[in-house]
Amino acid sequence: NWAGFYLLEKGSGDLVLGPFQGLSATPRIKQDSGVVGTTFTKQTLTIVPDVHQFAGHIACDPASNSEIALPITRKNGEKIGILDIDSPITNRFDQQIALDLENFIQTLLANI
Repeated sequence: NWAGFYLLEKGSGDLVLGPFQGLSATPRIKQDSGVVGTTFTKQTLTIVPDVHQFAGHIACDPASNSEIALPITRKNGEKIGILDIDSPITNRFDQQIALDLENFIQTLLANI
């Protein structure tokens, strides 16, 4: 029900909402805040089977029940941002979806 990008604003260090599809979302997220900020800080894939069980979850769409967030980082270590996807279905995301999205991110990075 929601998919979009949060991009690093180098001056503030915040993650700023970029292109997205779905209901309006939080325009700025601090590093270490919510699923997006935690994923950015840890620089690891985050799969949240039930967002209601994630301490500090930032709810934008009350219909969202699960979430996946992936860091977008160049091979040289430059941090670009996060790809964030929500679903109204609990436990919607699995390792195959994560692998497919990681491949998608690598394709994006190869073309920007």
